[in-house]
Amino acid sequence: MADLDFMPNSPTLMNAGTELGQLAACFVLPLEDSLPGIFDTLKHAALIHQSGGGTGFSFSRIRPKGDLVRSTMGVASGPVSFMKIFDRATEVIKQGGKRRGANMGVLRIDHPDIIEFIRAKEREGDLENFNISVAVTDDFMNRVVNNQGYDLVNPRNGKPVKSLKAREVFDMIVLSAWQGGDPGMIFIDEINWRNPTPDLGKIETTNPCGEVPLLPYESCNLGSINLVRMFVDGRFDYEKLGKTVRRAVHFLDNVIDANHYPIPEIEKMTKGNRKIGLGVMGFADCLIRMGIPYDSEATLEFAEELMSFIQQEARQASAKLGEERGSFPNHAASVFRSQGL
Repeated sequence: MADLDFMPNSPTLMNAGTELGQLAACFVLPLEDSLPGIFDTLKHAALIHQSGGGTGFSFSRIRPKGDLVRSTMGVASGPVSFMKIFDRATEVIKQGGKRRGANMGVLRIDHPDIIEFIRAKEREGDLENFNISVAVTDDFMNRVVNNQGYDLVNPRNGKPVKSLKAREVFDMIVLSAWQGGDPGMIFIDEINWRNPTPDLGKIETTNPCGEVPLLPYESCNLGSINLVRMFVDGRFDYEKLGKTVRRAVHFLDNVIDANHYPIPEIEKMTKGNRKIGLGVMGFADCLIRMGIPYDSEATLEFAEELMSFIQQEARQASAKLGEERGSFPNHAASVFRSQGL
C-alpha cells in the first residue's frame, strides 16, 4: 500500500483504526413485499450508509403498481415509488459521514412495472443516488433474438398479467442507456449459474457499481492492484504481480475478521462465505506504457492473459489460507464441496 501497488476500498482507508471500524464497501439487503419488511431494509441501509458502505437491492418481489393490498383493501404503489423513498433517505445520510451514499436498484425483466423502471431516470434529478439495472434472463434474450413476445408476471401470485414484445423492451433499454447511462443489464441466469453457494439461495442483485453479485445480507470488501506499478524496467512483471496478488488476498481475508459489521445478519453471512473482491486499476495507463493500442486484438489477448493469471494466483492463495485457517464455514453448502476442493 505504501508503494501504491495495491489499495483497499475506501471504507477500509477511512475507517480502519477508528471507533466505527466498518471496512467493507459492498452490501446487499433483502426486500420483502411488505411494509414492515421494506422499512426494516431501509433502516439497515441507513446504518450501512452511515458506516461508509453502499447497498444493492432487488425490488422484484414488490407487487406492481395498482395491485391489491388485502390488509387495507387499498392499492399498491409499486417498486419505483419505494425506490424514491430509499433515494431520499440516501440523500440525507452521507457514507461514513464523508460522502453521499450509493445504491443499486434491480428489477426483473418480467416484472409488470418494468417499463416504468426502465424510464425511471429519464428526468434529470430522479433517483440520483441509484444505479439501476434490469435483471434479464436467458429466455428473454432468446426471445429478443427471435423477435418473440414474453409475459409479465405478478410476483405476488406468480400469474401472468400482460405480454410484451421482447425486442421492443430491449430496444427501450438500449435507448435509455444511450441517452442517460441507465439502466444497465444484469444477466441473472449466468450469475446464478456461477453462484458459489447455491444452497444458500439465489443471487438477485449486485453491489452499487456492479462488481460483486451478492446474496442477501452478504458484504464484500474490495481491493485493486495498480497495474502501472507492475510494469517494471520496460516489461510487465508477472512475478511481482503474483506476489502482490497473494499479499492482497491475505490482506482482504484479514479485513473480514477485523471488520465491525453494522448488523448481526451481515456479520453471520459474510463470515460464513468470506467473499473478497480483488480487482485492478490503471489498465489503460499500463497499455500506454506497453505501447499497446486500447482498441486492438493485442489488448484483448493481454487482458485475458492478465486476468487468468490473477484468478489462478488468487485461488491458489485462497486455497493456502484454507489449509492454514480452515475452509469458510459454509463450504458444505458450496459448489467447491462437490468439486472436491
